[in-house]
Amino acid sequence: MPTADVGKAPENTRAGAEEQEAGGRISTAPREDPSVDVPALGPVGWARWFWRQLTSMRVALILLFLLSLAAVPGSLIPQNGSDVFAVRNFKERNGTLAEVYDRLQLFDVYSSVWFSAIYILLFVSLIGCILPRSRQFIGQLRSRPPRAPRRLTGMPVHTTWRTDAEPERVLRAARTLLKGRRFRTSLTEEPGGPGGSGGSDSASGGSVAAEKGYLREAGNLVFHVSLIVMLLAFAAGQLWNSEGGKLIVEGDGFSNTLVHYDDFTSGTLYDTDDLDVFGFTLEEFHASFERTGPQRGTARTFRADVSYWEGADGAEKKTSIEVNHPLKVGDSKVFLVGHGYAPVVTVTDGQGKMAYRGPVPFLPQESLGLTSTGVIKVTDYRNKDGEKEQLGFQGIFTPTYGIDAERGPHSTFPELDYPVLSLNAFHGDLGVNAGLPQNVYQLDTDKMEQFKAEDGDLFRADLRPGESVELPEGAGTLTFDRVEQWASFQVSQEPGEGWALAGAAAAVLGLAGSLFIRRRRVWVRARRGADGVTVVEMAGLGRSESARLPEELGDLAFALQDDAPPAEDPPAEDPDGEDPDGEDPDGEGPAPGEDADRDTGRNTVQDAGGSTGGTTEDVPAATEDAGPSSRGENE
Repeated sequence: MPTADVGKAPENTRAGAEEQEAGGRISTAPREDPSVDVPALGPVGWARWFWRQLTSMRVALILLFLLSLAAVPGSLIPQNGSDVFAVRNFKERNGTLAEVYDRLQLFDVYSSVWFSAIYILLFVSLIGCILPRSRQFIGQLRSRPPRAPRRLTGMPVHTTWRTDAEPERVLRAARTLLKGRRFRTSLTEEPGGPGGSGGSDSASGGSVAAEKGYLREAGNLVFHVSLIVMLLAFAAGQLWNSEGGKLIVEGDGFSNTLVHYDDFTSGTLYDTDDLDVFGFTLEEFHASFERTGPQRGTARTFRADVSYWEGADGAEKKTSIEVNHPLKVGDSKVFLVGHGYAPVVTVTDGQGKMAYRGPVPFLPQESLGLTSTGVIKVTDYRNKDGEKEQLGFQGIFTPTYGIDAERGPHSTFPELDYPVLSLNAFHGDLGVNAGLPQNVYQLDTDKMEQFKAEDGDLFRADLRPGESVELPEGAGTLTFDRVEQWASFQVSQEPGEGWALAGAAAAVLGLAGSLFIRRRRVWVRARRGADGVTVVEMAGLGRSESARLPEELGDLAFALQDDAPPAEDPPAEDPDGEDPDGEDPDGEGPAPGEDADRDTGRNTVQDAGGSTGGTTEDVPAATEDAGPSSRGENE
């Protein structure tokens, strides 16, 4: 009935409340207590929390990963510090994208704010990791190995045997043995019974504690310190380094002054007055290439014969510069980085006078054939009417000429087997008088007009060495005289290079030590038992997982038994009246099911679970070939 339902509603409500209260009492979810007043972290608390996070190994690894990730744009996007012209060309081709890159400092990655922030944070994090670990390591070196635990049989790897040798003799022998194996040892007296518990049934004894493998932590510290050294070396290299490039044609020279460089970059703190005083002349360049087989066209020899001098009045010396074999002068190194050809051309103007003569370096566009492009700029020129004008030639040089429908004119081999110079000719204004810097290997034709042949087609000339061609409209002549070779050099000063190399080598050694050196502890306890026989216990514990610990402990036990040979176990009493050797006093043989070859004086090496590694007649089985378990070696 409706009235009955209404009457039951308060009861249902109370029942639901009781169920919720009971559920809250048995729930494992944490309950908030509004009466507990949790103090808020102040500035000092937040600073400590931030420092702990920053100096943790997890954050250091994250920062190292971010640093490597942040260096990726520097290798993909042209940088102002290494190639200003490439940056300028990128900005001209990609207007909107270049603006975004510029705001994000992607054209100056290694000097950007965000890259420097990651770099500095990583540096601080590594120092914060190293300092406390160094103090802890020094404390470990100064402290003695920890005393033996009360129950050595509870260690992951252990063995025990009885001997007639005195406990003092066993302990001295154990200490000498462990010191000979380069363990740090400590001898402790243990009065009383087993484990030093003070039982009245045993005479006094002692234990030797030994530890080995401290170089593992030392390798860890060396690795982290090496990372700091490398970071400092890279920072010094960025702040005080200098690097310049120079292209030199055979017979030309170079002086190490700022005006003689084709391009020059330096660190923020570098002073150009620190340039070493020297110079050199490229006497001859030698290059050879593979002519047959799958490696055809591959370079075999690159050598630049130079004569150089050091200092203002230094004597001239001769040497050769090869790839990966730079010339070292003072703090500078001169590297051979490139090679190409420079056609020597002569241009006469419309008046018949020589307007230009000299070698023009052409830059290779590919390595297999050395097909090269270049431009010739003639600024001192007059046309047939005597008016001042400028000429520009743009073309391709092929050391071994070839042509096909797909590639057009190209070189089939990098040596001068059939050299051809192909040129287009322009006249007008080169733009060199505008006061703006220009790339000497590019021709600005915005204010120039290309010459046309008599048939109306664009003028083009293909010349062999010694050949000449007349320019249209009586503009003069162009002669391809011969071919010279050029070489490009890089002159650099890198103050942190040696430190970076030393840091990298030390980091590898430290990492190897931290991975392959095992830190472990060994304890030897000797005490006299109630029957007057000395009980020897040995146990080992690895600070890191190692399968060789049982083998090492077995070797130590075997060596120690030279001074503590195992004693025979006391004869066991038989309740049936049989003698200890298992013979029936009535002369009968052993009872069925019994072992007639009952062992005496046998010892075992066991793991922490009590499993037996084997038995022998005189020595513990594990000393030879038993393999007790090494599980649980980590503390």
